[in-house]
Amino acid sequence: MKFENEEKWELPDFETHEFSPKQHKYCVCIFVINEGEKFHKQLKSMQYLSKEIDIIIADGGSTDGSMNHEKLKAFDVNTLLIKKSIGKLGTQMRMAYAWALKRGYEGVVVIDGNGKDSFEDIPNFIAKLDEGYEHIQGSRFILGGHHENTPLSRLIGLKVLHVPLMRLASGFKYTDTTNGFRAYSAKLLCDSRIAIFREIFDGYELHYYLAVKAAKLGFKCIEIPVTRK
Repeated sequence: MKFENEEKWELPDFETHEFSPKQHKYCVCIFVINEGEKFHKQLKSMQYLSKEIDIIIADGGSTDGSMNHEKLKAFDVNTLLIKKSIGKLGTQMRMAYAWALKRGYEGVVVIDGNGKDSFEDIPNFIAKLDEGYEHIQGSRFILGGHHENTPLSRLIGLKVLHVPLMRLASGFKYTDTTNGFRAYSAKLLCDSRIAIFREIFDGYELHYYLAVKAAKLGFKCIEIPVTRK
């Protein structure tokens, strides 16, 4: 599948290990590095979701043995992507989103591999993608959302600084702008006006940039309740 300005996409070097063919129209990308058995526990708990969505691992270069292929296959992981270039979370994201778009997925759910997010809410993200939403933000602070063990200093910084600034920049009334549990449509990810496949997006800023641009450009945005422990 070809995309506008694809020849200009700036992507890291990465390995692709496809254990199964594409089975669903959406995938969930799990971003992880060196989470060990905690990550395997999460995968085992998420395994049932492979009947609804393809499970993709976007690894940042783990060295703890957690990317053992036989173990991942046992948890019904569809594909493992391993970043080989330098770079942080944003580089992993560019790797995963580009690969998902080229494989033909219509949307991508994003979740951390540290076991803190309520993966059981993934079907709710799928439902919103099916309804035509293009940026679905998980929120701990709307009705039905929940958070545990969040440091007070982080909560204050979020509510006093980050959320107000993101609302001002985007024009959308976000309530949980640092939460990485979210979903994007393929249409949003490949939009040339947003142009996410640039090396300047190396860290967490890509999350925030997408949230702002999605709202400002008129993409259909919504928050849904999630839990983070």
